[in-house]
Amino acid sequence: MANPVPDMAQLDAIIKETIAVIGSSKEMIYDIGEEAREEYRRLEEEVKKLQEETADVIDRVDELEGLEQRARWRLLEVSRDFARYTEDDIRWAYEEAKNIQVELALCREREKLLRQRRDDLERGLRRLEQTVRKAEKLVTQVGVVIDYLEGKLGDLSQQLEGMQQRQQLAAGIIKAQEEERRRVAREIHDGPAQSLANLVFRLEVCEKLLAAERLPELRGELAELKGLIKGSLQEVRKIIFDLRPMALDDLGLVPALRRYLEGLEEREGLVVNLAVFGQEVRLASAVEVGLFRIIQEALHNVSKHARAASARVTLTYGQEQLLLSVRDDGRGFDLREVERGGRAGGHFGLISMRERAELLGGRFEVKSAPGQGTRITVAVPITEGEEEWALEQDTNFAG
Repeated sequence: MANPVPDMAQLDAIIKETIAVIGSSKEMIYDIGEEAREEYRRLEEEVKKLQEETADVIDRVDELEGLEQRARWRLLEVSRDFARYTEDDIRWAYEEAKNIQVELALCREREKLLRQRRDDLERGLRRLEQTVRKAEKLVTQVGVVIDYLEGKLGDLSQQLEGMQQRQQLAAGIIKAQEEERRRVAREIHDGPAQSLANLVFRLEVCEKLLAAERLPELRGELAELKGLIKGSLQEVRKIIFDLRPMALDDLGLVPALRRYLEGLEEREGLVVNLAVFGQEVRLASAVEVGLFRIIQEALHNVSKHARAASARVTLTYGQEQLLLSVRDDGRGFDLREVERGGRAGGHFGLISMRERAELLGGRFEVKSAPGQGTRITVAVPITEGEEEWALEQDTNFAG
């Protein structure tokens, strides 16, 4: 049972409250972004000053390294020549070298600390930059969400109805798929499975005839076996064709339709005329499959509900679109009544055909009246070739 549509006044209140909360969140995100931007500017200024200070220290280290090297040479020189230099000279050279080394060590340590601080600030700067970008992106996205919710509030009831219809359609498709699986299982059980069991029994008979060297009877059994195998093969091919006509992939829409209509007339006695106008071309796989399934569904409805003596399928190939028409001389129906209560009554055939046509980028129209038959028209844009389509809507069922 489908869930009832919620009260629109309650939904309006919920949506408005949601929009208000989202709007408040947008302001909070904006404030966070502004704070991050201010912190980014402060850090950027600090990093700039730190870079300048680091550069000055590096220059001073280079300068002290030169002075330290000269002081060491001076100390070495005065220490070796006692004739020229006094003890005061040696002491002064030693003190000078020592002072330069101490200052150099301090400058190197300061350079190390400044570099580390600079690197930490630059990493923090990059993180803040990411935070600012994320905040700006979130503000934009939240704005889009608010605009979307505000824009969609007016036609919310239509959206809910569409969602409910899609849920019902999905349930109908699942139900149809399960029915199709049961039908295929019955066909396999009553057809190929029974035939295979019979073949096994007949092969056992052949083994016994061969053991008894009753060759004439063996030849007769083998001839019958050959006929049984041919019959089983035909049944299997029929089941495969119903699931996915190989002719559709190999030859195209029109040859597959001709074969399908021949089988339909043979199985159900429904005479269906096929007329093709214009230059026939191969279409994209999804288009051919979608049109084939629409025709299958339409003819299934004709056979099951219309009580028609005959039907006509018309394909008209134009320059830019393909026009499909399925018409019958059956009892027809009240279209408005079906559209009002068809979904609740399980009439998913029309919904399925309409959905398929829309998924192919086309339009769907049905005309019917009691006692005047039914005409279904589908127009889809022509897309030639075998390119991949984003949606492959072959659900492999006809009813």
